[in-house]
Amino acid sequence: MNELSSYAFSPLREGDIALYRGSGNGLAPILLVAAEETSLGCVERLEHEYALKAELDADWAARPVALTRYDDRMTLVLEDPGGVTLDRLLGQPLDLSQFLRIAIPVAGALRRVHERGLIHKDIKPANILLDAASGGVWLTGFGIASRLPRERQAPAPPEVIAGTLAYMAPEQTGRMNRSVDSRSDLYALGVTLYEMLTGQLPFTAADPMEWVHCHIARQPVPPNERVAGVPGPLSAIVSSKMPRGPGVIWPHRRVSAWRARWVGPAADPGETLRPGARD
Repeated sequence: MNELSSYAFSPLREGDIALYRGSGNGLAPILLVAAEETSLGCVERLEHEYALKAELDADWAARPVALTRYDDRMTLVLEDPGGVTLDRLLGQPLDLSQFLRIAIPVAGALRRVHERGLIHKDIKPANILLDAASGGVWLTGFGIASRLPRERQAPAPPEVIAGTLAYMAPEQTGRMNRSVDSRSDLYALGVTLYEMLTGQLPFTAADPMEWVHCHIARQPVPPNERVAGVPGPLSAIVSSKMPRGPGVIWPHRRVSAWRARWVGPAADPGETLRPGARD
């Protein structure tokens, strides 16, 4: 895309793989993912995400458009659905209505990823775009996504494990006798929802090995014990996404029912379930 030089870019996410929003006079808005080429595997992640473009849907993902060099870096151009990254809203607990308005479509978008036979493997607030006005949610960061229904993570030093340690499922560390599958994404979703409810991560760590230990061996304090006013059943749902043993499926209907009670009409037309009526 030669016209990239005509865009003005503003940062949405910093890091080895940075995300920018591009705008320009008479130009379609875009997102630009730029890789730090000196960092291990960053360029390969952009190439992999671009290769998935036919499997990603604009209803729930920021779809790749082009893979090109710009400003002496390898970059991936994405369609821009709008919105901001979820991490910009965090740092303090979200009120319950805002939490549910975001959590339901995020869970729905992840469900669509799994229906396409993909495992994202890097679910976190910085990889979630949301538009508060429309209620739309789109996932980004598919650079390490897998087409396999399950795979075994080989043991490796924590510093080089692909993914984000603060949100990583225990099996992704390569230190558990369990395959990486869609439940690994649900664990990362649970960490994200926990952070939304409480304003903080379930664990803190000083180094990569301590992060690995936290996810494998520690139990998080339930959200309703950290923040007053979080309903017990909702706290239990979020905590259930971070099991030490085999994971469980996302109880979408139960959370939809809580949304109906606390926010308004449920996301699914005709949904009239009472909170906790069924999973």
